[in-house]
Amino acid sequence: MDEVNRRELLRLVSMTGALLAVPPLEEQVDLERLEHAGTTGRLDLTAAVEYDRLNAQLWQVFSRSKSKQLALPVVRKQLGVLTTALRQPQTSAVRRQLCIAAADLFQLCGEIFFDSDQYTDAAQCYALAAGAGKEAEAFDLWACAMTRHAFIEVYERQFDQAAPLLEGAAALARRGDPGLSTRHWVAAVRAQTHAGLGDLAACEQALATAEEVLSLDGRVHSSGWLRFEGSRLAEEQGACYVELGRPDLAEATLSDALYQDISPRRRGSVLTDLATIGVQRRDTHQLVTYGSAALDVARQTGSAGYVGRKLAVLRPQLAPFRADTHVRHLEQEIPRLKAVPA
Repeated sequence: MDEVNRRELLRLVSMTGALLAVPPLEEQVDLERLEHAGTTGRLDLTAAVEYDRLNAQLWQVFSRSKSKQLALPVVRKQLGVLTTALRQPQTSAVRRQLCIAAADLFQLCGEIFFDSDQYTDAAQCYALAAGAGKEAEAFDLWACAMTRHAFIEVYERQFDQAAPLLEGAAALARRGDPGLSTRHWVAAVRAQTHAGLGDLAACEQALATAEEVLSLDGRVHSSGWLRFEGSRLAEEQGACYVELGRPDLAEATLSDALYQDISPRRRGSVLTDLATIGVQRRDTHQLVTYGSAALDVARQTGSAGYVGRKLAVLRPQLAPFRADTHVRHLEQEIPRLKAVPA
């Protein structure tokens, strides 16, 4: 009951008060308009669009936070505000805009739960996001929600269950904005699925489609609910080749990715893949060096659902090397990782 009360209290925190923790950004949200709309219940289209700008700021809070759970209280409050607005009579244009905002925020909430290793809650958020995207006929948002849902199956290593979700996401992306990178991100996740199923040819074909993001004209969408602009290609490719048991194809690209300016979570993922290459090459020094570094990242970020899950996949592969005391220590430490509950 204490936990229930705590969560309810977080939901009641003022949106304006929570935004005081948001770093200054170039664009400013018209909070007076949103506050007035929240008291009257009825929104005009301009006020509804302000929610999109606020959502963009919340995604930036998420990106900049070392521990992703720190963004959850204000995200929950914003979802409550949107729910209240959706209960009121609105014009069709305003309702569509609110559905778009909800589809966006549900995906952000899902990512926070995913990082906390609360996959069931994340899946529910992604399903709700897909429903809101469908109602708004926002095909790119809808496709991204399905892709995130499929990503859970990838991390659960249920690759056969991820495949139909990604097939649907790809079909939706073809109906979306050709100027966005939605279809390329779907292809990158499909590549991981093909790798998990052991299909090298299909994996490389999907990776080639993902690489076409570099040919998009204009400024590529690189924030918020769609952040695939090409910087992840090396680590995505390397991870696929590790999954396929091809360290000869993986190591150079992963080493390059490690020295790029990437987030701690992404660095932890790359480090885990490099440790797995150590296993594949029976190089205990490499697996301990990179595995221990990945473990440190998981501890520092509380990312049990992302980095921690990859380390959990690595752990059974350490059994043949238990004669090495450093390997035994790494094997013992991995299950001690604790998620920071959202």
